[in-house]
Amino acid sequence: MTRLLFIGDIVGRPGREILQRGLAAIVSEHRIDCVIVNVENAAAGFGVTPEIANEILDLGVHVMTGGNHTFDKKEIIPFFAQESRLLRPANLPAGAPGGGRHVARAANGVNVGVINIMGRVFMTPIDDPFKVVLAEIEKVKKDAAIVFVDFHAEATSEKIAMGWHLDGKATVVVGTHTHVQTADERVLPQGTAYITDVGMTGPHDGVIGVDRHAIVSKFLSAMPQRFETARENPRLNGVIVEADEKTGKALAIKRLSLSAKDVDALVAG
Repeated sequence: MTRLLFIGDIVGRPGREILQRGLAAIVSEHRIDCVIVNVENAAAGFGVTPEIANEILDLGVHVMTGGNHTFDKKEIIPFFAQESRLLRPANLPAGAPGGGRHVARAANGVNVGVINIMGRVFMTPIDDPFKVVLAEIEKVKKDAAIVFVDFHAEATSEKIAMGWHLDGKATVVVGTHTHVQTADERVLPQGTAYITDVGMTGPHDGVIGVDRHAIVSKFLSAMPQRFETARENPRLNGVIVEADEKTGKALAIKRLSLSAKDVDALVAG
């Protein structure tokens, strides 16, 4: 059995700091073999820089996924040519830097194929994720029985449809982007672990990671506001999936939602 840990959208410094404090302890406590992290909000809530990407990889992360903010920091663009472990959505149009899939070697020696795709409902109308993901799965299955899909999408319906679309084709389908963890984790009938949104690793006393005062002011006045990353109540959201590396089927999925106190308790042992 292979244990996968996926950590939901890292938001700014508070998200990076709680990840740094807690990741090794979580990996040890749950005997994790492969760590995947969504980093598209890691740099002050918008994008990721090469320095931050390297810091996250140095924590023992195997693959980093992205989304609609992947290219917000211009300096990340040339980094894609150097680092195949940083993904962007595979269904971006031809010519976008980087790639949307990577086969990682887990700590137990098992290959894990990771695919990043992005939705189109209420988002940029890019290439069809339902078609593109099938082609990406076919490619990674040449090297890996375990296939992990991060579907970065806004609409709950689109994410659920993707879960059913890939039931039996992927080992895991997780939703990201909305920053609010859902409670619908399950293993679908054909052996695919699914959750609509993994949630956010970052400050939970803001509004999906942004300082709440600016967001409330915008709703009250309809005037532009400067959005800053919130700081209060950092939490780490994620899921742990147990997978059969021979069949590529998921055996179990469990949500994580850890406060800073929870993380410190884990670290203390």
